[in-house]
Amino acid sequence: MSARTTSGVLLLVPFTLLTTLVAGDWSPLRRLDVAVTAHLHGYALDHPSWVWVMSGWTDIFAPMPLRAAALALVIWLAHSDARRLATWVTTTMVLGGLLGPLLKLLVGRDRPDLPDPVAQAPGLAFPSGHALNAALAAGVLVVVFLPRTRARSAARAAVWSGALLIAVVTGFSRVALGVHWTSDVLAGWLLGAAVVAATYAAVNFWPRVRAG
Repeated sequence: MSARTTSGVLLLVPFTLLTTLVAGDWSPLRRLDVAVTAHLHGYALDHPSWVWVMSGWTDIFAPMPLRAAALALVIWLAHSDARRLATWVTTTMVLGGLLGPLLKLLVGRDRPDLPDPVAQAPGLAFPSGHALNAALAAGVLVVVFLPRTRARSAARAAVWSGALLIAVVTGFSRVALGVHWTSDVLAGWLLGAAVVAATYAAVNFWPRVRAG
């Protein structure tokens, strides 16, 4: 088993545990989720400009814009004779995009119901689709562009910084706006990272299987 395959499996362990705790409505986790959401909601009510920034970020890095960017990247990779990498990007975004809604239906968790909400979002809560797709996009950004940079270069630092910003701030924005619980976002990050690791390992393993 490759290191990336092992990483994907290991990431599924905390995700599975978190899913079990959420599905079982484990009271310590529930209290933590409620406390964080209540604190951030109070801050949002007192700071309209904060809400404006978080709303803008969450719209720019929503699942559909990220998928559109991924499609443009796939086209560019295909025209650059990087077809295996294009296949990996497509597989990663599609698989992650399918798993999110399926798990939402299986878990069936409601979103926060807050007085005077500063934002609205349809559907179920767990896992956060924004956090999941942001983690997928961050993984794609690292895998595609990091090898194109030199070690300890400004470009490499920019790739890592961009990936972290997309994943972390997008996930945080969902809790800051009161449309997701903290554990929804954490689950999205874990699942996204697991999908990236697993699909990358699979795409790199498949040619060796065919050659054998």
